[in-house]
Amino acid sequence: MDYLQSLAVSAAGMSLERTRVEAATRNLAFAHTPQAASGGFQPQRVVLRAGWTEALTAAAPQVQLEPSAVPPRLVLEPGHPLADERGFVAYPGVDVATEMVTLMSASRGYEANVAALNTARSMALRTLDIGKGS
Repeated sequence: MDYLQSLAVSAAGMSLERTRVEAATRNLAFAHTPQAASGGFQPQRVVLRAGWTEALTAAAPQVQLEPSAVPPRLVLEPGHPLADERGFVAYPGVDVATEMVTLMSASRGYEANVAALNTARSMALRTLDIGKGS
């Protein structure tokens, strides 16, 4: 078994999950920020480019952040300085519940990759110990 490849797969998985956490936290940070009529923050999503096998064996997978095509959320606030002529203020179309679920699943995925990395490392070290004893 190639331990270096298993370590690279775990490292790539941790990189992917870290990017998912960063995107979700950025989306949550801007969820309640009003937008000007000219536009503003677009919620982002993580996109993994290339095939899974190439991405997972690479040192850094081709992970990109792309704006999602979610329309803004309109809230009736007639006194707000950014309200339109009908009294609506546009906020980024961020679904807070979805972003929280993304944070939890990415955190658990990161933990799973750390556990796999530590297991592969322990197996490699144990194999070296066994080899020394022969």
